[in-house]
Amino acid sequence: MSKLLLLIVIAGLAGGWVWSKAASELVTPDARATPRGDAPRRPSERRAPRRLGTSRCPNDLTGCRSVHGRVLFVESVDPDGDGDLHVVVSGAGGVTGPGITSVDVSPRLRPRRDPRIGDRFSAAGQVQRGSFGQSQIHAVEIHVRRR
Repeated sequence: MSKLLLLIVIAGLAGGWVWSKAASELVTPDARATPRGDAPRRPSERRAPRRLGTSRCPNDLTGCRSVHGRVLFVESVDPDGDGDLHVVVSGAGGVTGPGITSVDVSPRLRPRRDPRIGDRFSAAGQVQRGSFGQSQIHAVEIHVRRR
């Protein structure tokens, strides 16, 4: 008898939850009742995306190149364990390959949150050989903007 009562209580709670969920989906919010921060924006009210800072080569750094574009690949955990970040960026005038640049970011320049695929990324630094023989930028300055 107690098992049957427990089953009825559980079924009643689950049914009430499903019913309240379905009822809340039927109600459309009134624009006046929606808090201003949650209200959908009109196209004219949308904020312009924040600009990506431009990384520039220092005048005294020889062999320096800069790149800006979208992040294609991120290697957050470096196999050699030195704590640097590797980012592959698409952009005109690629250093590593046509339209592609690999950037090595030292631990002291590493952002608090690693960039993600699709983020906008800008870097400047000296072009050096990577561990696989590829040309890559060893960054002295970076900028990241989220999608």
